[in-house]
Amino acid sequence: ISIDKSTGALNSSMLKESNLFEAMNFKYFGPIDGNDVNKLVEVLSDIKEINGPKLLHVITKKGKGFAQAEKQQTRFHAPGKFDRKTGRLINDETKFATYQEVFGETIIEIAEKNNKLVAVTPAMPTGSFLIDMMHKMPERVFDVGIAEQHAVTFSAGLAVSGLKPFCVVYSTFLQRAYDQIIHDVALQKLPVVFCIDRAGLVGEDGATHHGAFDLAYMSSIPNMVVAAPLNEAELRHMMYTASEYSGGPFSIRYPRNFGVLENWKSDLHELEPGVGREIISGEEVVILSLGHAGNAALQASKELAAEGIDAGVVDMRFLKPIDEQLLHRMFEKYTHIVTLEDGIVTGGLGSAVTKFKNEYGYRNKVTSLGIPDEFIRHGSIAELQRYCGFDVEGVKSHIRELLASK
Repeated sequence: ISIDKSTGALNSSMLKESNLFEAMNFKYFGPIDGNDVNKLVEVLSDIKEINGPKLLHVITKKGKGFAQAEKQQTRFHAPGKFDRKTGRLINDETKFATYQEVFGETIIEIAEKNNKLVAVTPAMPTGSFLIDMMHKMPERVFDVGIAEQHAVTFSAGLAVSGLKPFCVVYSTFLQRAYDQIIHDVALQKLPVVFCIDRAGLVGEDGATHHGAFDLAYMSSIPNMVVAAPLNEAELRHMMYTASEYSGGPFSIRYPRNFGVLENWKSDLHELEPGVGREIISGEEVVILSLGHAGNAALQASKELAAEGIDAGVVDMRFLKPIDEQLLHRMFEKYTHIVTLEDGIVTGGLGSAVTKFKNEYGYRNKVTSLGIPDEFIRHGSIAELQRYCGFDVEGVKSHIRELLASK
């Protein structure tokens, strides 16, 4: 089963056989035309009166009734806004590339230099921008269909064989393969790179698709490196670092969003795992940020400076291993520590910094901003960041309150 046409195991001839379902004591009906609404309502009305488990086999045509969607089914799987007359997709005007575009170009660049690098995805080559690599290096990209558990175990097998697999999965779907990440990859300390797309708040896809939990569930696994880039250039460096890393599994999470750099095509270089950086030096209060959310911290610091408030900003880069030397310096330098992440605070950066504070007996006040302990509703990314309190205005408001309460 797949969204792209590159794979799919349940073919029509197999599904037309009712024996499989009847062997499980299901009453099988169909197949029927799911685009015939009147017929569908009639059949549903009839079979709901029948006792016992039932299976209705419905066949629909994707994009039925809209010519452009029928012709370009993958493109119109989740198109966002489009012109209903022409089918032209309406993109937000921006001079910045998406993280997905940067990822797609960078993985080809690294693969051209490293012939051991291969890519694995569970039915998302187009959405994750692996499609260009699939066309250019078809023997090195594997779409395993909607089978995340298999994608992870298959990646483990490739790693055992001496290859360097990049397993590219949306954050919310990687949850399905948690057992395989632990037992088939991390326990074996295999050098699989997990490229966690759609991390953090994803917006209009709603509660089921937010990538809220990957920081928490990946950082809890032994041997795992957990990284999150501040911008497109950092994503490139982290991908290159992961391609050269042999100490075990390495995960990189990045959002469904535009970047912030016009010129992100800098030369690739390795980063030292577990080492962050102080970007802005301040007084009294510092924001410890992780990933793309750090751009809100940078903007908030800039705007607060105009009010006479000097807020420092740190890009942690890695949640695991966490940079304890950097944390010691920050706790010794600043009175107030604010953590900022586009992920659930419980088990994320906020929890890690609080744990560090308690372990070493620091008395600084720690405030954690991120996704709260709830399932976040549908809305645009900007709306949901505002709701969670970690957009630019939210960060500024929290810092003003901290300093006013001293």
